Amino acid sequence: MIQHLGIPRGPINLAANLHLPDNTDSSAPLSAVVLSTPGSSVKEQIGANYASRLAACGIAALVLDPAHQGQSEGEPRDLEDPYRRGEDISYAVDALITTPGIDPRRIGVLGICAGGGYAVHTARTDHRIKAVGTVVPVNIGNAFRSFSPNGPTATLDALAEARTEEARSGEMARFNWLPDTLEDAAAAGLTDIDTTEAITYYRTERGSNEHSTNRRLLRSDSLLLGYDAFHLADKLMAQPLQVILAGRIGNTGSYDMGMQLWKLAPNPVDLMVIDGAGHYEMYDDPAYVDAAVERLTSFYANNL
Repeated sequence: MIQHLGIPRGPINLAANLHLPDNTDSSAPLSAVVLSTPGSSVKEQIGANYASRLAACGIAALVLDPAHQGQSEGEPRDLEDPYRRGEDISYAVDALITTPGIDPRRIGVLGICAGGGYAVHTARTDHRIKAVGTVVPVNIGNAFRSFSPNGPTATLDALAEARTEEARSGEMARFNWLPDTLEDAAAAGLTDIDTTEAITYYRTERGSNEHSTNRRLLRSDSLLLGYDAFHLADKLMAQPLQVILAGRIGNTGSYDMGMQLWKLAPNPVDLMVIDGAGHYEMYDDPAYVDAAVERLTSFYANNL
């Protein structure tokens, strides 16, 4: 059962879907989880794959479109602001706390890919979140810094010049998160398995959605380059932590970053490595997603 929600976020509303168990005892409030999804994705994609399964296991699961993206409001469009992504999670917790049938003392978060980093960053200081689950977590700031061919400071210099040109022209530039087609990727020399699987998921019928634009506002990049999702997690994130990783190590960095998070966290509870799985197969391959959700369900049952 899905309830469509509009979550107030200051002057705008966030579009969200609350996945609920089909058969619930109204006298027994449910535990709930907010899903923080990968960069560029919308609530009907990866988040829905996990939220629907959690609901089938008896856990209410709220998945939302980030501000400025999908069906959520917010201008300019296609902005990926890591700080606002974290705030979105806290606004989602606000909504759950005031939702009938949800136990406000039993709310967790599940972050996937970049959403894993956003979940950790938010849980450090929002201790209404009682448990933190992650699947192939990525510290997106670290990823963007590592992808800068001439180093992050040179990239920031170029972004400063681009922002100046935008101010003069009055037009804001957008870039692809991914090549739109496998042919575009091959023409750019991007033939590695992770890029190929990402495109196959996001840009084909397998996982595409009309509300996912595959575009990122250029001015997002300076914010991402200066962001550290795990900053002070060792000192502030007291909640129990679940880390689930794909066993096939690729170029997303999620395996190494997940292990870093595991070692950094003050209260690591469970680490799972799914043999044979690639990063993007953890988005929708039924065998791998089911295995992850089975472990997550146990984690939330014990910690919410």
